[in-house]
Amino acid sequence: MAEKTQQAYPAAPANHGYQRSDAESLLSADELKRKKRIKLAIYVAIFIVFQIIVITVISLTVMKVKTPKVRLGNINVQELNSIPATPSFDTKFTTQISVKNTNWGPYKFDASSVTFLYKGVTVGQVSIPKSKAGMLSTKKITVEVSLSSSALGGSNLGSELSSGVLTLNSAAKLNGKVELMLIMKKKKSSTMDCTIAFDLSSKTLKSLRCK
Repeated sequence: MAEKTQQAYPAAPANHGYQRSDAESLLSADELKRKKRIKLAIYVAIFIVFQIIVITVISLTVMKVKTPKVRLGNINVQELNSIPATPSFDTKFTTQISVKNTNWGPYKFDASSVTFLYKGVTVGQVSIPKSKAGMLSTKKITVEVSLSSSALGGSNLGSELSSGVLTLNSAAKLNGKVELMLIMKKKKSSTMDCTIAFDLSSKTLKSLRCK
């Protein structure tokens, strides 16, 4: 009786290669997601820092409200008469009142006046009309000024007139508001303190200093 030969067939190997491939794919996908999340977090952090820098710069520059400056400009003498013996003087001249606004918004100010004084006593005034100095600009107002010593009374005016130089002071205060971004308004008051010296012999302006 012929012996039956049994051939042993090897068992099919387990599909470990595919399992490793799937696991590697999952790991690779997770790694990509993790990297994307990190990149997104970095971009968000950069954006936040950028916004903070922008807001800080705007707060320190654009949104910072500075006090406008009011000053006298060039003085053009038309008349200048003085009598040391009396003593008395009178003068007429034109000048510019300048309101310098260095803010990122207009400065709207109320009507006011410039007072001219000799040793603290008023010798004349000129009006400043209600107006506006635009953003980063200077508003210039031309005025005619007439001054007289008639209100002085007793003083050392005679000796000063004899010296050939007449020194006066001008003072003013402007009240107004700086408007920023069409929504923010900040009250600001500007003051003038100028010293004017006239040369009586040449009947011209000797010096003008403002602070």
